[in-house]
Amino acid sequence: MDPAKAYYKAAAICARSEQCISAIRTRLLKWELEETEAAKIIKRLVDEKFIDESRYAGFFVRDKARFNKWGPKKIAWQLRQKGLPEDVIREAIDSVPWDNVAEDLEELLRKKLAGLKQDDPYKKKAALVRFAASRGFGFSDIEKVLGKLKF
Repeated sequence: MDPAKAYYKAAAICARSEQCISAIRTRLLKWELEETEAAKIIKRLVDEKFIDESRYAGFFVRDKARFNKWGPKKIAWQLRQKGLPEDVIREAIDSVPWDNVAEDLEELLRKKLAGLKQDDPYKKKAALVRFAASRGFGFSDIEKVLGKLKF
């Protein structure tokens, strides 16, 4: 694909939804562009504000916290996987109010507890801790919520 066509196609993708640099770079390379051409296109997209990593991180954090009920640790890990700078990740995570973390976690753990078929309370607790940790919640938050649940 020629670079001009790739630019317009990438710009259309960025106009439809927020994208990060690594996702667009992957697409450009998949379209068999050279690395130097891909870098030029990405620079142009960033200069023209089609790509903004801090804006992307903010939307990603809010969406994953609200809809997927992920904790801050999992969200940060996912953003690191996408190659975002650490300061952008920290700023995006700090911008979200984490006041209702305990309520979200309690709701998730109650649903999980209802589905567990274990009889042993220690195994139930271990399963709930693993589940909550896999969702990206800190151990202090997990302990607080587990104290409220009845096994």
